[in-house]
Amino acid sequence: MSINRIGVYPRLSSAVIHNNTVYLAGQIGEGDTTADQCMSALAKIDQLLAASGSNKSKILQSLIYLADISEFNEMNKVWESWIDPCNTPARATMEAKLAEPEYKVEFVVVAAID
Repeated sequence: MSINRIGVYPRLSSAVIHNNTVYLAGQIGEGDTTADQCMSALAKIDQLLAASGSNKSKILQSLIYLADISEFNEMNKVWESWIDPCNTPARATMEAKLAEPEYKVEFVVVAAID
């Protein structure tokens, strides 16, 4: 069993691949609104999944952290326009204090690799 890491930094790896599964570190985005940050973070997820040999149709689970749960509907609009509607993952969304005050949303994703 090998473990491959993508985007290795002193504190974390952007993605870790093990046994045909890719685990992404929490992804945040840029922008002033929750929608902007969602679109930016989901674009990063697309890039990491592609680099790992996967894609959004293979997402098994997503954990979504919102700094303000009242932004749930705004986040969902972006999510629903991005996610593969025929392959929706298990998902949980929760309110959490994020690492920096400007962060509005963070996505954690686990996906399969063929």
